[in-house]
Amino acid sequence: MPVRVAVNGFGTIGKRVADAVSKQPDMVLVGVAKTRPSFEARIASEREYPLFVGGEGRVEDFRAAGIAVEGTTDELFRRADVIVDATPDTVGREQVPKYDAAHLRAIFQGGEKPDVAEVSFSALANYEAARGKNRVRVVSCNTTGIVRAASVLRARYGIEQWDATLIRRAADPAETRKGPVNAILPNFQFPSHHAPDAQTIFPDLAITTTAVVVPTTLMHIHVNHVRLRKPPASTADVIAAFQETPRFQIFRSWERVEGTPQVIEYARDHSSPRGDMMANVLWENGIHLDGAELHFFQAIHQESIVVPENIDAIRAMFHLAPDAASSVAVTDMALGLRK
Repeated sequence: MPVRVAVNGFGTIGKRVADAVSKQPDMVLVGVAKTRPSFEARIASEREYPLFVGGEGRVEDFRAAGIAVEGTTDELFRRADVIVDATPDTVGREQVPKYDAAHLRAIFQGGEKPDVAEVSFSALANYEAARGKNRVRVVSCNTTGIVRAASVLRARYGIEQWDATLIRRAADPAETRKGPVNAILPNFQFPSHHAPDAQTIFPDLAITTTAVVVPTTLMHIHVNHVRLRKPPASTADVIAAFQETPRFQIFRSWERVEGTPQVIEYARDHSSPRGDMMANVLWENGIHLDGAELHFFQAIHQESIVVPENIDAIRAMFHLAPDAASSVAVTDMALGLRK
């Protein structure tokens, strides 16, 4: 019997997770929640996703806008086995008593503090740790990118020290309350929150992160310097290690992908919904090895990279797959991430 999934919040992450759930063979989407009428609420209705009103929202406001709703989130929660909380940062924690009262398992996003859940999660890193859990937190987009890459490098070579500078987008494309300005803004927190977040999954990972915000909406870029314990045989060996791992996209130099604009255009040309890129993006000519010193760039699509992780988290919580590789294979096939 498929797991019944509800999504609380139908914004940047929530709408993508809802679409992803609807494509899985072992899950069924029982509804999504919005607090007020919007074009995204209309999209949910057009896709025939059962729509419910959350937070301080009012049913009559939706109906006045011509958007059919089936009730409030109290009713939605009674239909579900698990809730994917995709509400704004810190709001998810406020929802915990409601989820507990409804005897719901819950998945939270990286904007919540780690202690909101029993475990922080990334499928390639610690799938087994989420098995059977009641509360799981999928780490943030940047942390997901770091942890995926760490999963590859730790297993193959070991990591002595990792230093990363994160060049962060200023806003998502649809955001208007903040956004690109004529400035480069350093984050004076040292390390930035990404290193401690990665350590919620790999406690022994020696990593330091710094971050700057730049005027773009497309993606983040990580500039990585990793000192490996076991020197790889060659740069080609490192490239092969990433290529053999799900959820990595390696662009070759002849493809002329100069940066994030071409990455998004590639996703559009592949008919990826919304131009999403759910894989870590690396460049063949952006990977350099000098003995045990590895330098590489990777790009992270902040709007979509955590979507498959949410799906795998559900599968781990409900014992729907025997191991991480099996879950990732099913998820990625359903989402068109593997050929």
